[in-house]
Amino acid sequence: MKIASKINDMVDAEEGYIDRRIFWDDSIYSLELERVFARCWIFVAHDSQLPQIGDFLTTTIGEDAVIVSRGEDGKIHTFLNSCSHRGNRVCFAEVGKTRRFTCNFHGWSYGLDGSLKSVSRPQSYNGKSNFDKGQLGLHQARVESYKGMHFACFDPDAPSLEEYLGDFRWYLDVILDNDEGGIEFIDGNIKSRLKCNWKFPAENFVGDSYHAPWTHSSALIAMFGKQPTMRPDRSYHANANGHGWEFGLDFIGNAATLNSPQILEYLREQEAKFAERLGKVRSRMVASLSSANVFPNLSFLAGHNTFRTWNPKGPKETELHTWVFLNANAPEELKEEYRRGVMLTFSPAGVFEMDDGENFENCTSVNAGVVTRRQKLHAAMGLDSRIEHEELKGNVHQSQINEANQRAFYQRWADLMSAETWADVPVR
Repeated sequence: MKIASKINDMVDAEEGYIDRRIFWDDSIYSLELERVFARCWIFVAHDSQLPQIGDFLTTTIGEDAVIVSRGEDGKIHTFLNSCSHRGNRVCFAEVGKTRRFTCNFHGWSYGLDGSLKSVSRPQSYNGKSNFDKGQLGLHQARVESYKGMHFACFDPDAPSLEEYLGDFRWYLDVILDNDEGGIEFIDGNIKSRLKCNWKFPAENFVGDSYHAPWTHSSALIAMFGKQPTMRPDRSYHANANGHGWEFGLDFIGNAATLNSPQILEYLREQEAKFAERLGKVRSRMVASLSSANVFPNLSFLAGHNTFRTWNPKGPKETELHTWVFLNANAPEELKEEYRRGVMLTFSPAGVFEMDDGENFENCTSVNAGVVTRRQKLHAAMGLDSRIEHEELKGNVHQSQINEANQRAFYQRWADLMSAETWADVPVR
């Protein structure tokens, strides 16, 4: 593709410059759907959301509608939510339990694994109709899991999920494996729309603590009477394969904003257990002042205990899906504490998310200007900040007020966008 040959000129990760065209150009967005979302491992569900055979939910991978279900074999399956006959949406429910998915157009019926089970008036297909049920199931994605988190990928040549996550698995364990019971998602899913390009919020979560004391100053002062202290000597940017986490080692920085004494008490009671399971350094990250993103669009906040996906709906619109989670072994009464805390902070009406959403939308809309589009964006903070750390894995940079993770995010994006196949994606 012509635009693909220009991608590497649009992202200069070494010097920290980004071409604004990547946030508004329709041809770039179309290529993203093909080379990022149809090629990468995309989070689709947590194990706790589909506990029984027949449980399902619907979501999207890029703009491809998909069904995620637990099949009769007990495994998680992901397949297109589009009938093989005329392409109609097969399932209109967001979540539920069923034995089959039946298209309401002509009555084609599919199993929990997406295979075609029956059609209405099967006798009409007698003779030379080229009808083979085995070839007409709903198109399948690969599904692989990491500690209860299920990811789907439509590219048969993509690396395994384990290789895709790489060293970032060590960081994911901070929230997925700090307790022997793992995590569970609390029932419910907040969905909202933002008039922004999906990359702005994803890069914000991958590494932007720079905005916090400025954008969120009024909320932080209202909560604490002052802004939190970020120590450059005790905070970091860490990234691997475009995934990134910016964090301090304050243990409960994020959790403190939930305004719940019960949550803070629980965390302090578990602190020694966290350290025994994760080691001292990672245990200090469990609920710390931090944010993270799994490339391309799965973000989370330790301490706030919220996962979210930034689902593209065009170059200028994003649908946000938000979940709340907690340790499966945590006291039952903490569920409502976390749910209420996330509603207070990172929901459409939350004190922090309202500020962020306004920024993301303005970063996108201002690119309508012809002259504005020609100006490159600067993301060069911390160019010389990389360090070697005896415990931290991946590419580590000193100070969470940095842009190292953003540069790694956009470099991964550019590598995928300019590569025709996974074999062409550079190893960095």
